[in-house]
Amino acid sequence: MNTNQELRQLLSQIDRKSYPAYKQLKGVYRFDGYFLNIVHVQGDPFASPSKVNIQVPGSRSGLDELQMYYNTEEKKVALEDYLLREFGKKLQQFSFQAKGSGKSGILSISRPGQEVLTRTACELEKKSGKLTLRLEVGFPANGRTVNSRELEKIFFDFLPVCVREVLYASSLDKRKIQQVTELAEDQTFVRQELKKRDLVAFVANGSILPRESGVSKKPMKQAVPFQSPKEMEISLELPHHGEISGMAVPKGITMIVGGGYHGKSTLLKALELGVYNHVAGDGREFVITDDSAMKIRAEDGRSVKQVDISLFINNLPDGKDTTHFSTEDASGSTSQAANVIEAMESGSQVLLMDEDTSATNFMIRDELMQRVVSQEVEPITPFTMRVKELYEEYGVSTILVAGSSGSYFHVADHVIQMNQYEPFEITALAREAVKDFPLPEQQAPQISEPDYIRVFRQDRKFAADGRVKMKTQGLDGIQMNKDYIDLRYVEQLADSEQLTALAQLMKFMKKQGIDGRRTLRQVVEYTWKAWQDNGWEAVCGTAQIPGNLSMPRKQEIFACADRWRNLETKS
Repeated sequence: MNTNQELRQLLSQIDRKSYPAYKQLKGVYRFDGYFLNIVHVQGDPFASPSKVNIQVPGSRSGLDELQMYYNTEEKKVALEDYLLREFGKKLQQFSFQAKGSGKSGILSISRPGQEVLTRTACELEKKSGKLTLRLEVGFPANGRTVNSRELEKIFFDFLPVCVREVLYASSLDKRKIQQVTELAEDQTFVRQELKKRDLVAFVANGSILPRESGVSKKPMKQAVPFQSPKEMEISLELPHHGEISGMAVPKGITMIVGGGYHGKSTLLKALELGVYNHVAGDGREFVITDDSAMKIRAEDGRSVKQVDISLFINNLPDGKDTTHFSTEDASGSTSQAANVIEAMESGSQVLLMDEDTSATNFMIRDELMQRVVSQEVEPITPFTMRVKELYEEYGVSTILVAGSSGSYFHVADHVIQMNQYEPFEITALAREAVKDFPLPEQQAPQISEPDYIRVFRQDRKFAADGRVKMKTQGLDGIQMNKDYIDLRYVEQLADSEQLTALAQLMKFMKKQGIDGRRTLRQVVEYTWKAWQDNGWEAVCGTAQIPGNLSMPRKQEIFACADRWRNLETKS
């Protein structure tokens, strides 16, 4: 390990040399109270910035004396998130203050959205209080010539201020930290109450569900605060916040109805992202959804591999087996059927659906269509005929937004009408209305429980390849060598860093998890356990962890594997 004075000497020696001279700086340097690790040096000033880690021992920062704020997992993640946001704000003040060409002087670190996620950009060790920040620094240059005097400003002036003013306990706002960690405990308490009370979701009174715009996740100003219908309202006594009231959504089948632009999809979207905790001020802090909930939609053109969709599709004209159904170009109905079964395979206990993004022939078949086209020649058993079975036989609840079809009134346990963003409980009214619209006698064919035993072939060539090119394209998908995994319609991915993490997880799965014997469930569990036991070092295969990873749920790991066309199943 080197001292910071040795770093200063090196900087002086390479000044005005060609840009590759910066490579000599790689290594760990001891500063007053922390360590600076130069992990990767960019090839030129126009390339991606250099990777730098800052490690602050708990004994130096004083965080080892504040373990009451991170002694549980939810509190630790919340504190990491808070420190990351604060460090990012301070770092932004110095970005591009060091001058030069290209990306010279850029200082950046992960910028979280409204969700509180586990991230590699900021990691806090529970036992020791050691804090690790992973950031990017644009090493300054004049043209392609080293300008080490500007880099010296970054290392010896800018970063020490950021560390001292944000990462030391003496500079931290203890009241704010307490608020952040208490909110996390309260949110965890609500999640536990969902299970105890047989609920799938809770929406607190006063929540702000609409967002500022289609491209902003911030709460809309002047939005109508959520107020629960009295028939569905419950009160909870939170450990810190105290009493809170809101709408409880029980297990079973829940319909959300109403006119266009009255807030149906807005409520559903809030429930979709309620699988994650949100920061204070988001408006959805206490919109809490069963964390296994999965948004289901039609996905024309996706690949499907050996999925048992026989609950919904049988007797295809070409005689194709639907108990082990595969296609490279799924239709709307087959893709949605596969999405339901794959969600169940991933352990999801709640399905979230919006008729606007669903395949009509998968969701319903009205009376006139059944009279004209008999059930005997129709291969699709619509979801309306299976939704009760999913709950009663498999324990899978459904929350469905419907604006034009009343078919689900016949099977819904609860009906919520949104009117100008205000919810009304109208279950009794809906049950009275359906008496005038009886459904024709129909019975879904009896089908055994779906078969989840899918085994992928081992790819020895991929496993032996030392280099795998991976690239993330926002929230749209990831590139794995020449393969593109389309994730546009996996709608609960909240951050591009989750996709970057999925790329690493897919690489690990294909190299080590998929052995030609394990089922997909076993492969995902193997991967998840490797991450839990040994961290990202095990998954990434390197001691130097990227600073742009955010762990997705198991449901998204399944969804990503299901959409990787290059994975081949064993027959």
